Amino acid sequence: MPNLVQELNSLDFSVYIGGPLQAAVQAQHAASMSQVSFIQAVGFEDSGSGKALRYVDFDFTKSTPNPHVGKTAQQLTDEGLPPGTDVSSNFISTEVSIKVPFLTMLTIPALRIEEITIDFNAKLTSTETSNVSSEFAASAELGINYKIVNFKASASYKRSSTRGVSVEKTYNLGVRVTALNDEIPAGLDRILTMLEDSIVSA
Repeated sequence: MPNLVQELNSLDFSVYIGGPLQAAVQAQHAASMSQVSFIQAVGFEDSGSGKALRYVDFDFTKSTPNPHVGKTAQQLTDEGLPPGTDVSSNFISTEVSIKVPFLTMLTIPALRIEEITIDFNAKLTSTETSNVSSEFAASAELGINYKIVNFKASASYKRSSTRGVSVEKTYNLGVRVTALNDEIPAGLDRILTMLEDSIVSA
């Protein structure tokens, strides 16, 4: 009989178990470098002195309540406003320009591997075989030659037996990985908050 425990001990578990773990670590590293590349490629642009933060400009017309509606010419003069100030319209149109950092408008990729499950199943089946075969052969000859009778006979028998043991090996490897878009690091979150505070409206 084969030693099935020795067969199991001969398996290289560093390959079956360590391989998927190493691949997960490499994937996490690639995701982190992808985040860095994304910030550099999207959030910044080349300038004459190096890299500069990329902004997006928005220009639009905004309707606001007219704070001067109903005022008299004397009131306008007292407040230092020009005599032609609109005092009849309830709303006035104002041209507004907003300068927004491009990074604050995008979702920064932050893929993180949360869980990895490795299912490795090894199945060893021992089979003992036995084969027995028998062969029998016989022949006879009879000859008559004038008062002389000759008789010749021969027989043979052969029996062979073979035994063997075979081990059937079946390996199944299943890897299940759960990944999610993680929250951005605290340092990057502070930087984005500062960039939001730098939004300029004119």
